[in-house]
Amino acid sequence: MAARRTNWQTLIMVISLGILIAVQLFGVALASGWALAGLFELGPIVGYVLMALFSVFAGYGMLNLMRRVLKVEGLTGRG
Repeated sequence: MAARRTNWQTLIMVISLGILIAVQLFGVALASGWALAGLFELGPIVGYVLMALFSVFAGYGMLNLMRRVLKVEGLTGRG
């Protein structure tokens, strides 16, 4: 039985992809909460609640994306 080796190039690409998309998702989540609270004059507390709510959705989307990426990408190969 052959040993399994980590494909480092693919692992680095997947980590970089995760960081890039996570920054984008959380940036949009925070900006959306801030913008909606300001647009409708809801106050800072509601703004923080909206930012937190949108960040939870962003985290859920990020988790699902990374699960799918890890399922598709082969991080280990035959050595």
